[in-house]
Amino acid sequence: MTAQQQDRIFYRDRKKAYPVIVRGEGIYLFDRNGKKYIDASGGPLVVNIGHGVQEIMDAMVEQGRKVCFPYGGHFATEPQIDLAKEVVDFAPPGMAKVYFVSGGSEAVEIALKLARQYHLGKGEPSRSKIISRWQSYHGSTVGCLSIAGHTYYRKDYNPYLTHHPHIPAPYCYRCPLGREYPSCGIACAWSLERTIKEEGKETIAAFISEPVTGSSLGAVAPPSEYFPIIREICDRYGILFMVDEVITGYGRTGKNFGIEHWNVTPDIMATAKGITSGYAPLGAVIMHEKVYDVFEKSGRSSFFTGYTYSHHPMSCAVGLAVLRYIKKNKLVERSARMGEYLFSKFELLKELPIVGDVRGKGLLLGIELVKDKGKKATFERSMKMAEATARKAFERGLVVVPGHGFEDGVVGDILMLAPPFIVSESEIDMIFDLLRETLLDAHKSIV
Repeated sequence: MTAQQQDRIFYRDRKKAYPVIVRGEGIYLFDRNGKKYIDASGGPLVVNIGHGVQEIMDAMVEQGRKVCFPYGGHFATEPQIDLAKEVVDFAPPGMAKVYFVSGGSEAVEIALKLARQYHLGKGEPSRSKIISRWQSYHGSTVGCLSIAGHTYYRKDYNPYLTHHPHIPAPYCYRCPLGREYPSCGIACAWSLERTIKEEGKETIAAFISEPVTGSSLGAVAPPSEYFPIIREICDRYGILFMVDEVITGYGRTGKNFGIEHWNVTPDIMATAKGITSGYAPLGAVIMHEKVYDVFEKSGRSSFFTGYTYSHHPMSCAVGLAVLRYIKKNKLVERSARMGEYLFSKFELLKELPIVGDVRGKGLLLGIELVKDKGKKATFERSMKMAEATARKAFERGLVVVPGHGFEDGVVGDILMLAPPFIVSESEIDMIFDLLRETLLDAHKSIV
């Protein structure tokens, strides 16, 4: 029996050997045996500013000396007030209020509840459905899985899930509608209007999507026309437009928030991950002034969520320090600049036999693996190609994120990269070389 089997942790994967990490510095992690890992996945998709930043830890200690936890249902704290102001200033114009929770799944749950109470406040109690996209993922709670569109994540929990409609994703490499951009007319966006009519516009509360997808679809960014069409449809039918910025927020795509690439403003934003760069658990829901105005006018003074650790001052203090660190060191601009270099380098992977597509924005990059490039044929799921390739990279000391199921919810393999914003060009070169060697080895193993 291994030491891991003897300890008292219930691991996510009971067959996997987990190295014990004892230190982090910059883009690197070190285990207790002295092995060094390049955290090219950002932990995953979390660590924006890098590991081991002393001033963030100092802020945590300073707040701990003052007060660790007054209950948010009774008190407010200075870090909560200060962070909310800076988050609103950092967000798109018109965003007005912030609700802090402990992570991304909670943030999406709060967004769903806000959408419901918004329509109740407007006297529209029949509006309860949330439209989302196939091959989407918005968190691990039952509510989040109900709106998710990824078969693998949902299948074990289907008896618990409630019905919410889904529309095709803007997945140009494998268009689910069998069309080609730009002659398609952005049919995937217009399918939102059709679904609203089919379900009954009076039943729809909101539409939710990620600006750039995570591992459920492998860093897919829609065409420039997509979100302006979505915004117009939502406005026309009185539906809230919610964006899941859990991964894409706080500079990951080279903008403050991912949705800003499309020059539209959402009504509600769910955020987490990069808000503290992983230094403490924190999520935040940012709402537009039009949403808050309904709460004001409806006289709904109480918003019950039941999350004990909402507005946790230690986490808010860390979030404040991280956001100020990002702004002081111009890390959003650096994310955009290093993202350009990352993509210029990784486009070369398309020359490899098993790489079908390289996509994403900023420092969020997806690499789609295929069995046949001409036919875009996927590997059989039994091969677990993404997982096997990520494991080979891990053995080389390179940490990337595998994903699957984006063609039909089952097959299709992707590798995701999301290095910290402080990554250098030479470190990107090193990541590229290690991953290229890994992909060549993966190809040799199947020919």
